[in-house]
Amino acid sequence: MLYTKALTSFPLGDKSPRCLTLQLILHPAEGCVIIIAHFFRRVNYLSKTRTKVLDTKIAEVNMTPKERAKAALELRLPDDLVPTFELEFQLAPELFGTDFKPLKGLEGKELEAAVQHNAELHLRIAERLDYSIIRAPDVRVLRALVKLGANRKHLLCGEADGTMGIPSGENMMEVAYRLFEHPDEVHETLARNAEAAIQRGIEQLEAGAECLTMCADYCFNDGPFLSPPMFAEFVTPYLHRIIAAHRRHGAYVIKHTDGNIMPILDQLVACEPHGLHSLDPQAGVDLAEVKRLVGDKVCLCGNVQCSLLQTGTREEIRANALYALRHGMPEGGYIYCTSNVAFRGLPLERYLYLLELRQQYGRYDRPTDWSTLEKEVAAGRPMYPLRRGLSGR
Repeated sequence: MLYTKALTSFPLGDKSPRCLTLQLILHPAEGCVIIIAHFFRRVNYLSKTRTKVLDTKIAEVNMTPKERAKAALELRLPDDLVPTFELEFQLAPELFGTDFKPLKGLEGKELEAAVQHNAELHLRIAERLDYSIIRAPDVRVLRALVKLGANRKHLLCGEADGTMGIPSGENMMEVAYRLFEHPDEVHETLARNAEAAIQRGIEQLEAGAECLTMCADYCFNDGPFLSPPMFAEFVTPYLHRIIAAHRRHGAYVIKHTDGNIMPILDQLVACEPHGLHSLDPQAGVDLAEVKRLVGDKVCLCGNVQCSLLQTGTREEIRANALYALRHGMPEGGYIYCTSNVAFRGLPLERYLYLLELRQQYGRYDRPTDWSTLEKEVAAGRPMYPLRRGLSGR
């Protein structure tokens, strides 16, 4: 149990209306006190040199991985480490010598055993890799994870999107035709899909999820499939409706889309997801620019380039990861992860190297001196120039 007491508040400069509030936190179990500074609704730890408490141990509050994720999604600072997770971790065979079992077609005891196996494997992965979020979009697996107590340390996450993503190559022409010739029918279908997604979200939340991803992809590397005006007509209203319902039902919402999102970034953020995932560097999306534009409105997730993990040098991987940490972490509201998934075929040692870099440089309790790493960070910018896409901005 923590006991807190405000110490004092004082203005920041003679002409500044802003104040800094110092808070004293007593942590009986650790036998220490913690000094925290509250500023602009953010939380920053003060060093001993910034305080007059010279003979007192300064320590961080120990958050669980789940609490780190919730802090980031609420645009707060975690206590010690930037949180991490993956939409999918497909390297379980390399890490543990076993893989997730397909559930389709199974019944009875065989189905129960497979569900239990998958839940246990999700938990093993999360514990081994220090994931804050376990994404398991199956109500049976979610229930099994709750029985295992995984929800105490990790934020359980389902999937419930119903918006229109990029059509497959097989039906792209048909979809384009219907958008122009039969828009009313398209809207009727999209409305039904939205209601179905809301219902799927409710079912997963009842099964134990506290977070929902929405993984319809909208963009290619050079811009969205739909122009911004068409996106505003055929996607944004339904995206807003689904996110509002998920939030109303108590879920954190993370919207994923690959590709160059910059022409529709304002629309995505206006729909008020808690998090925005991918921030695809292969499409030229610059995390520093996105952070500047919307970092005070939405938690940013990703921007570590997947292709570099397979084909890049160790130096390129390091530079890209440092760039993401350097520009994502300030003021909180960032979750460190790849820009897609930890995909099958990716060398495991390269993925684990990403997590080593997180342990070394992704810290809030002992901030990195980024001035000594400027050249490496600069080398980690997206490999392609930022494309302005279809909006012309």
